[in-house]
Amino acid sequence: MSRLVVVSNRVADVSKASQSGGLAVALGDALRQHGGLWFGWDGEVVSRGTRVPPKVHTDERVTTITLPLTRKDHAEYYLGYSNSVLWPVCHYRLDLAEFQAPFLKAYHRVNSKFADALAPHLRQDDLIWVHDYHLIPLAAELRNRGYDHRMGFFLHIPFPPPEIMSATPGHERLVRALFSYDLVGFQTQGDVENFEQHVFEQTDAERRPDGLTAFDRTIRAERFPIGIDVAAFSSMARTRQATQQINVLRRGTASVHVIGVDRLDYSKGLPHRLRAFRRLLELNPSNQRVVTLTQIASPTREDVKAYVEIREELESLAGAINGEFGEFDWTPVRYIHRNVPRSTLAALYRGSQVGLVTPLRDGMNLVAKEYVAAQDESDPGVLILSKFAGAAEELEEALIVNPYNIDEVADALQMAIIMPVRERRKRHVALFEKIQLHNANNWAESFINRLADVRRGFEGSDITVGKATSRTRSKI
Repeated sequence: MSRLVVVSNRVADVSKASQSGGLAVALGDALRQHGGLWFGWDGEVVSRGTRVPPKVHTDERVTTITLPLTRKDHAEYYLGYSNSVLWPVCHYRLDLAEFQAPFLKAYHRVNSKFADALAPHLRQDDLIWVHDYHLIPLAAELRNRGYDHRMGFFLHIPFPPPEIMSATPGHERLVRALFSYDLVGFQTQGDVENFEQHVFEQTDAERRPDGLTAFDRTIRAERFPIGIDVAAFSSMARTRQATQQINVLRRGTASVHVIGVDRLDYSKGLPHRLRAFRRLLELNPSNQRVVTLTQIASPTREDVKAYVEIREELESLAGAINGEFGEFDWTPVRYIHRNVPRSTLAALYRGSQVGLVTPLRDGMNLVAKEYVAAQDESDPGVLILSKFAGAAEELEEALIVNPYNIDEVADALQMAIIMPVRERRKRHVALFEKIQLHNANNWAESFINRLADVRRGFEGSDITVGKATSRTRSKI
């Protein structure tokens, strides 16, 4: 059996992966099963020019290798091209993208450094699985160094349509770099179609029975919807501690609790969500003193200007709603800007009659699946889900809404609040079956098995990350 090599922006502690959820759970289990190596940034930023050897740690069958970023690389690669260019572009926010020439250079420079650091640790039959937008060029860098391993890539965020992606500086190199992989995975079928459309518009690509061919390489581009550890999260919501936390949540005047849990990010639509909740109170005064929205917005990328602005807007809106509608014994919006333990989140999900998951654009959104997993099947809550979340492609039994339409979200909130228990149970049964089908373990194993089976596409091809070779047929 081939060893699995996982490469991601951050590396989780495999021994504590169950506490992290999502990606960490799935990859931790896969690495322990196959034996392997997890490589990435350690989260540290060091002085300019400092050469620090990678940290190597082995726990049972899994080795983790991490290295720091320099201040320059952190500013230009991580905060720069990754999170001030690719993140907003892939979330359809060209207006927030900051296009600076040093960012693109740093992005490829750091991927080159990562390839140099990873290469000495590779074995001949390793399966290499690279994750997310920070590391798109990594396979191309390894190919340029002569490594012919099977390599797969999974994009956790959306892949935008061609008219948006083509506005990104360096998009030609990104597409060419993706063809250095053998298998490219996306969250939704819509993302796969956006990628294929971009390739056909920008290159002389051909569709063949074994995949897409361009740049003298054939790759597979397929949908692999990520999931959660349903059983573990469901159990977490049913502990004695969770019951105590639910009882605390339900004390007070409010009898209906709405829960929103997100990173503080402009892609999550948090200001739109609070405006919709205000509209609910305006349109349905009977909900005043009855319904409370708890919005948890954990800190993220606070060095990026756009995140500072969204925090200020959200705090202003929460204060305005509480000032307008609040009473001495009822606070309409409970706004929490800090990280909350997963065990507490599980209790909050189970204790809330409505889960409000309304991003403006999201790759998948595992909060939606966690909310479903946490519910009491005899008296389940109602999930309200944005049509622009990847999860909406699966979770059709949720109340699907357009998050930009404030009145539509307000109406969905009212529908969820008054929905009869019979209908809630029917919806929950269908949703629960779907999150079990596409759980974290199935996601990881299906990708790994597909990568192991896919025909290698590198034989006889020339892949150069910096420019097209004479053997490519690109128009770009």
